[in-house]
Amino acid sequence: MRQILHVDMDAFYASVEQLDQPELEGRPVIVGADPKAGAGRGVVAACSYEARKLGIHSALPISHAWRRCPDGVYLRPRMDRYQSVSVAIMGILRRYTDMVEPISIDEAFLDVSGSTALMVSAEGIARDIKAAIRKETGLTASVGVAPNKSLAKIASDLEKPDGFVVVRAAEIESFLVTLPVSKLWGVGPKTASRLQKLGVHTIGELAAIGRQKMIEKFGASGEHLWHLACGEDERRVVSGWEPKSISNETTFEHDTSDIEFVLKTLQRLSDKVAGRLRHQGFKARTISLKLRYQSFTTFTRQTSVPEALDTGNEIFALIRTLFEKFSLEESVRLIGVGTSNLLRTNHEEEQLPLFDSTKQSERLAKALDKINGRYGDGSLRRASELS
Repeated sequence: MRQILHVDMDAFYASVEQLDQPELEGRPVIVGADPKAGAGRGVVAACSYEARKLGIHSALPISHAWRRCPDGVYLRPRMDRYQSVSVAIMGILRRYTDMVEPISIDEAFLDVSGSTALMVSAEGIARDIKAAIRKETGLTASVGVAPNKSLAKIASDLEKPDGFVVVRAAEIESFLVTLPVSKLWGVGPKTASRLQKLGVHTIGELAAIGRQKMIEKFGASGEHLWHLACGEDERRVVSGWEPKSISNETTFEHDTSDIEFVLKTLQRLSDKVAGRLRHQGFKARTISLKLRYQSFTTFTRQTSVPEALDTGNEIFALIRTLFEKFSLEESVRLIGVGTSNLLRTNHEEEQLPLFDSTKQSERLAKALDKINGRYGDGSLRRASELS
């Protein structure tokens, strides 16, 4: 029997902000776009539990958040700071097992089956991890302990914040039967709505509907959900997990048809994505451009290159070519720059360029990283951004 832990930090971005600014403790903190007194664009990236009690949640339009909580503390995300804390947390997890699978900046699965074979209980490890995270970072984590990933993830969410839930093999059916079907990993609002039309509101009802009917209604994903509803999940913890893509996007304060302004913004986003690539030790072979018009119609175009890259100038050159293929007959609401097909950087094995311009660009990028890392993001910027 496997022993899986799911460690999930509580309101991570907002909790880091409250940690760094103790005067925010107990106040509704909303991290995301600038609300502009209710006229802002963009969405909530994260919020504190005080804000959640007021009906605010991630992905909520920032203007809606303002209407629900005009007295809240609204902060822009500080990704470098969150990433730094995340590295410390993942380091704590790896003290207990090398089988650690991060699935985002603030959560991870651990397979501690090998540790339990050494007469150390999974529950004991989970409690030690919670204590270590609190002591060394000042933050709280919720932990679920179960025989598989799906059950552990559900368990970690049930008693947030600072939760601790253990699901034993003999308790799986009783644990799942009355839970809302939305608790299942992979059931979003649309799937939940379709299930409710079938009279399925709880995980127990989904299990009872039967495997065949779920396949008929939902195909292969239906069979997968049925197995999860029965407490079955054979997915392993993959310790070699790495991100599949790195991207940044922005919603304009006002829809725009100003090509020069859009291009300047794309340059800034290219620089940010490039900085994140370098920070995490990657280069990318595939570059993508996302564009959303005023009507909310959204398009994505991408291109791939034989030599992986990680500088803002290189990324922007490709982004500009992609952008020229779009029509601006309609104003633009949102744009984004993305990278995928990522490769780990290994400078020792890189082929030296025939000309030195590429290396010069890389040295400049690393110098920018050092300055902005020491004095704060945006300390050194392009002259084009000053206007």
